[in-house]
Amino acid sequence: MNEQNPLLSLLIVFVPLSLMAIGGGQSILGDMQREVVVHHGWMTAQAFQEIFAVSRVSPGPGLLIVTLIGWHVSGWLGAVVATAAIVVPSSLLVYALAYVWHSRPPAKWQRALSRGLAPIAAGLIIASVFHLLSQAQGQVVAWVVAIVVGALAIFSRVGQVLLLVGGTALFAVLRLF
Repeated sequence: MNEQNPLLSLLIVFVPLSLMAIGGGQSILGDMQREVVVHHGWMTAQAFQEIFAVSRVSPGPGLLIVTLIGWHVSGWLGAVVATAAIVVPSSLLVYALAYVWHSRPPAKWQRALSRGLAPIAAGLIIASVFHLLSQAQGQVVAWVVAIVVGALAIFSRVGQVLLLVGGTALFAVLRLF
């Protein structure tokens, strides 16, 4: 971290990502990893994956990873700045859009916007998953587990906790062979 002001750097990284998180936090993971690991060099790809894993198994919001990155970069103040940078801009934007959306009766543009943003959000999430799996240590095994768990999540009524535990167990068994 040879940047002069790491707190300003955290703002510069996470404010735009906040506004890009159309499909939720998962849609920006690839860009986040690129900024944190490649562009700023705040941590290694392995460290990013470890922080990602901790954020996924911890209770709380899915974007806990941003808080952990901020803490890694600049301690408690970095955690607060990074969290605010990822939450405040998108929250203000959603509040403003919700006000406009609900201040008028349903219109064609609202239906068109809803239908148009859905594939964009899905594409961003798929791109992030592809990017993270490409860098996973399990290579083919990680892909197989992701596809199996993803299919079960889509086509069955298996609960999230069971999918998490089952996916972990499947990954461990497949890695042994």
